[in-house]
Amino acid sequence: MKQLGTYGYYLFFGALIFVALVVVASAFPIKGNIQIKVVESGSMEPAIKTGSVALIKPVTSYKIGDIITFEGNFKNAKGQRVPTTHRIVEMRVDRGNPIYITKGDANEEQDTREATGSQVIGKVLFSIPYIGYAVETARQPYGFAALIIVPALLIIGDQAQKIWREIKKIRGRKEHETNSTITQ
Repeated sequence: MKQLGTYGYYLFFGALIFVALVVVASAFPIKGNIQIKVVESGSMEPAIKTGSVALIKPVTSYKIGDIITFEGNFKNAKGQRVPTTHRIVEMRVDRGNPIYITKGDANEEQDTREATGSQVIGKVLFSIPYIGYAVETARQPYGFAALIIVPALLIIGDQAQKIWREIKKIRGRKEHETNSTITQ
């Protein structure tokens, strides 16, 4: 039972570190490098679920069937452009520039707006379902505090218990030595 608790502790701690790394990596995207994005809509279900984290990497060329992320038309509440992640269903070249016609897997119609090669952020390499919810929570002030303070208190509590057990063990030895000396 104790071993199961130890595994749970390390699993929880590992998941916490993973979410922290994803939050940091997604907060500071480097253009032309791998990016991590949280999927906020269900337009790509079942291939990519809402709340997933998608790993996106720019590649030299894209083909029909690739799932790409490109600069979107929509803005969020903060006025920032929200990227779109959809599958390439058609391609053409206009004056040497690739044009991608995309469609969300769950959508009936293809997108009305075409994506140019310069608007493409990258190709989705893979996605991890549900991790995006933790990442989005961690981006909020209360969520970040909860992800830092609660685990810190758990770790401090665990260490305090270990210290208390050692103190009791040392006291027990001292009392035993004292009792042994008196009886001799």
